[in-house]
Amino acid sequence: MRFAIVGCGVIAPTHARALQQLAGHAQLVACSDIVPERAAALAAEFGLTARPFEDVLADQSIDAISVCTPSGLHAAVGVPALLAGKHVIVEKPMEVTLEACDRLLEAQRTSGATLGVICQHRFDPASQVVKKAVDDGDLGRPVLAEARVPWFRSQEYYDSGDWRGTWELDGGGALMNQGVHTLDLLRWTCGPVTSVYAQARTAAHERIEVEDVVAATLTFANGAIGTVVASTAVYPGFPARLAVHGSAGSAVVEGDRLATLAVAGRPTIGGEQANAHALQVATGGTRAATSAVEQGTADDTPGPLDPADVWGEAHRRQLLDFIDAASKGRAPLVDGTEGRNAVELVRAIYASAATGNVVRL
Repeated sequence: MRFAIVGCGVIAPTHARALQQLAGHAQLVACSDIVPERAAALAAEFGLTARPFEDVLADQSIDAISVCTPSGLHAAVGVPALLAGKHVIVEKPMEVTLEACDRLLEAQRTSGATLGVICQHRFDPASQVVKKAVDDGDLGRPVLAEARVPWFRSQEYYDSGDWRGTWELDGGGALMNQGVHTLDLLRWTCGPVTSVYAQARTAAHERIEVEDVVAATLTFANGAIGTVVASTAVYPGFPARLAVHGSAGSAVVEGDRLATLAVAGRPTIGGEQANAHALQVATGGTRAATSAVEQGTADDTPGPLDPADVWGEAHRRQLLDFIDAASKGRAPLVDGTEGRNAVELVRAIYASAATGNVVRL
């Protein structure tokens, strides 16, 4: 499948490396950006052709587009790409408003092309173990769930781009940009949310419109309650954490690795043993390893990455699922509806923080 990347900023090299490591499945041929110098730099680094977006749309030989623009421009790129018959995968979040998400979904329905949203941590072995444990009932009746993203971003980070920290293009702050991954995992593992109550504020940064601290309580449709905490003001930054607690067990992920799996009547596992278990579960028992580098999901998945590329491993696995889905006409694991669900939850939290009221979904 022949790809082009549109938007050549910070996340674009991750997509480029992941696609180039999927030889036999994908061929990255072009890139585009409204800033020609940025496109030229990415093209030079990865051996691509830098082209205007209109040329990319018109090129019948390009099958798919990775949308790596600022979040608030995902629909502006994705909608015309879908209507031009391209398969489209957009970086997280899907967009910054539900209206924009709906425009992407409508374009997907009209075109019949495939639409996916990057939520790469669903492809981490640790996340898959938690999902399986919940779905199989191993943890019992869901009771409490926690999503915590205590990260740090400097003032220079927000000053590095005009779009950062704006409602229009960033769509929010610590939750929409940084915390959305863990929030997506929370909803994916624990199911729909029925109500939220939240507080948010800008506590430590200047010249931004959005929050750098947010805390929320959630009620899930299954009766469990949850907590969400996200920040870019926690120096020096700590690993993201997902914890799911049930009446018969608990599963905890920290820093994208399985920290604890405790099920009543079974030995509790943690540390490297937990990581080895997560890999075996995620690969159907076909592989065993204790290193985060030694990850794969299928026989046709390329081999282990260099440790420097571990950050892109989950992107690679998600892109492989997207390519397979588009080739077979099935929905990818993270389709447009799933992407919209995460944005809906973020927007509900923001609405509660703005009004001081409980918001029902």
